[in-house]
Amino acid sequence: MTEPPRVVIADDQALVRTGFGMILAADGIDVVAEAADGDEAVDAVLRTRPDLVLMDIRMPGTDGLEATRRILSGLVPDPPRVLILTTFDLDRYVYAALTAGASGFLLKDVTPEHLVAAVRLARTGDALLAPAITRRLVERFVSRDPRTAALHRDLSVLTPRELEVLRSLGGGLSNAELATRFHLSETTVKTHVSRILAKLGLRDRAQAVVVAYETGLITPGVGATGSEA
Repeated sequence: MTEPPRVVIADDQALVRTGFGMILAADGIDVVAEAADGDEAVDAVLRTRPDLVLMDIRMPGTDGLEATRRILSGLVPDPPRVLILTTFDLDRYVYAALTAGASGFLLKDVTPEHLVAAVRLARTGDALLAPAITRRLVERFVSRDPRTAALHRDLSVLTPRELEVLRSLGGGLSNAELATRFHLSETTVKTHVSRILAKLGLRDRAQAVVVAYETGLITPGVGATGSEA
């Protein structure tokens, strides 16, 4: 039997931490620690070694962006996934967090069902990205903010098919949608995606989306098929 995800909740609002904790616990998800700022979040990760961190961006002292960078920079072996919590879906800090390795983001007014599904999805290694929101987010901030750590990669290591798959990933397509587009099985699609991530040294699909834009594989304002988005 698969063990339930182990989660750290980092938010400066006690009501948010308590509410999210109760929702997750009711579904059998193990909330192993809470944190009120970035330093506490890093300490909690070191102490409890969770599978996932729900990370608020705007916290006093060390914010969630810096905490995310620390956690995902090799602070611990096999670091946890990080999902960013935000009240605004087009936030430059969310984009910076994605470039730092966060696996996706959630709005704080998320429904309980969506919260639970997101935690379980992220635990499996998938990125949590709403395609339309993510596309607008990346297009708004790609290569415009010098404070973000751009994910520049050499795409020449990819095969022509892998380039096509990466372009479609950047458009927000799921594995099932990729399989339909390329007339492949989902297993084959997963293999392509895994090879793309490995060749480019990326953690997950979230970073692949950023790379697709920052390398010019997808032009802001133009969808993955070359049509206006």
